[in-house]
Amino acid sequence: MELPVSVLSHVTATLENEGIRYVLVGSFASSIHGMYRATADIDILAEIKIEQVHPLFEALRDSFYLDELTMRNAVTQGGSFNAIHFDSVFKVDFFVSKSDEFTLAQLDRRELRKISLESSESVWVATIEDTILAKLKWYRAGQETSNTQWTDVIGIIGTPHANMDLQYLQTWSNKLGLIDLLQKAFDEVREI
Repeated sequence: MELPVSVLSHVTATLENEGIRYVLVGSFASSIHGMYRATADIDILAEIKIEQVHPLFEALRDSFYLDELTMRNAVTQGGSFNAIHFDSVFKVDFFVSKSDEFTLAQLDRRELRKISLESSESVWVATIEDTILAKLKWYRAGQETSNTQWTDVIGIIGTPHANMDLQYLQTWSNKLGLIDLLQKAFDEVREI
C-alpha cells in the first residue's frame, strides 16, 4: 500500500497548500473504518472554487496527467475530474462539492486520521457514518447491484471496534431515502 499512500500524501498536501477543503471518501475511507480492500484509485471530495482551479492545476501538473478545462468544467457544474499519477498510473478521482446539505455535512464532520500505521502523516477522512451513507448512496444509484459497495458497508458496520452515531445514521438515511438499505445492512450484519 506504500505507493497509493505516497500519491495520497502528495495530493492532500497540495490541496492543503492551496487552501482547498477536502475529505477522503470511497474505498480508502471505508478501509480505514472497516476491512482493508485493495483499490485502483483514490476518491476525494473537495470544495474547489473556480479561482483555485489554475493554481491547483499548476501544482499537480508535473506529477499528474490532468486537464485544466475538465477541472474548470467540474467546478462550475459540480462534477468530477481525475488526475493520473505519471510514475505509477494511479488515479485520483476528485468529486467537486455541489454544496448540498449532505456534502457540506461530510466536509464539516471530517476527521484527521493517520494515512497508515507506518506513516506519521494525517489526512482528512469522512466519518464512519458518512462513509456508510455515501456507500449506500452509490449502491442505490447503481441499481443496488454493486457487490463492492455493499461489501464495504457490511465490512464497516461489522467491524468490532466500530463506534457509530446511530441517531445521525438514522436521520441522514431518512433524508437521503436510504433507511431501507441501512436497515437491510444492519440485519445482514446481525445474521453473520
